Amino acid sequence: MGHSHNHSHSVETSGTRLFITILLNFTITIAEVIGGFISGSLSLISDAMHNFSDGIAVIISYIAIRLNKKPKDFRFTFGYKRAEILAAVFNASVLIGISLYLFFEAYNRFVSPEEIKGGIMIIVASIGLAANIAGTLLLKAGAKDNMNIRSAYLHLFSDAISSVGVIIGGIFIYYYQIYWIDPVITVLISLYIIKESWEIVKEAIRILMMAAPDEISIQKIEEEIVKIDGIDSIHHVHFWKVNEKDIHFEAHVKVEDMMVSKTELLLEKVEKLLHDKFDIGHVTLQFECNRCEVEELV
Repeated sequence: MGHSHNHSHSVETSGTRLFITILLNFTITIAEVIGGFISGSLSLISDAMHNFSDGIAVIISYIAIRLNKKPKDFRFTFGYKRAEILAAVFNASVLIGISLYLFFEAYNRFVSPEEIKGGIMIIVASIGLAANIAGTLLLKAGAKDNMNIRSAYLHLFSDAISSVGVIIGGIFIYYYQIYWIDPVITVLISLYIIKESWEIVKEAIRILMMAAPDEISIQKIEEEIVKIDGIDSIHHVHFWKVNEKDIHFEAHVKVEDMMVSKTELLLEKVEKLLHDKFDIGHVTLQFECNRCEVEELV
């Protein structure tokens, strides 16, 4: 049996950046809640709720990152690599829940419109926009390579967009007294956030269910491996992601009748092939000769 793994390091988001982002979000939340009640704007309060969830999301993301760095032990032999995936699911699910609640609130505003102070909306939402832009810039680098950070980044980015919507709504309310635009903006913001959050939830569920990566074909892997001299076929393949970047591959490899020591060279060739062509860093192979009665690929 052969086994190997390769560790790759992606861009990490520093604890300082996450801490600053948390402070920004809780500050915005307080300002927008006060501004929302004073102005009577539901969209401003919805923006405040999103900002509050942003702060919680970043806290959860930070905890998950710390857990991910803990070494593996006898109880958690894979380590805590999936802590970040669980955090991503939680963060995205909370956003979906908040958005669904805001649909209900928006409906009530359509049924019973209330007078809204557009000037206060514009000022408070502008402050929120500036802070959310700052937060997205702080997390942008880490969001490229990490689903957990990306879910927190999405919180901030969606809030920046919603702040723009609130500002536009405030302008229409201030100059034209079009109060129904406030719940309309709330619904549009919520629809956008549900769409983006659902994409994260779907990908995270695939990882938790140990699905094979969409971007890599098992049939293509088989085709490449059997080209190696000395290997007849592969079967009983298991192929999954532990997290976004850590891809594991294990299989039974049928070889010609040979000494066990000679399989070491075959292992090295398969490892190099899988790493170079498919970016698979953790490989476990069981070499055998006419041992399995059923030799299906999976």
